Amino acid sequence: MGIFRSSFSFSLGTFAGVYIAQNYTIPNLKTFVTTGLIVAKQLETHYRKPPKDDN
Repeated sequence: MGIFRSSFSFSLGTFAGVYIAQNYTIPNLKTFVTTGLIVAKQLETHYRKPPKDDN
């Protein structure tokens, strides 16, 4: 009985996602994540501690 309950919720979510993707303009998550990673790398290089000198 548990497999039917989980597959029903999965298929309902799939159909809802397909309907929303076809009928509404949703943002592209790949560009959002890529932009976030670029900003994170810039912040990391800007606020990184300078390397220690062994001299």
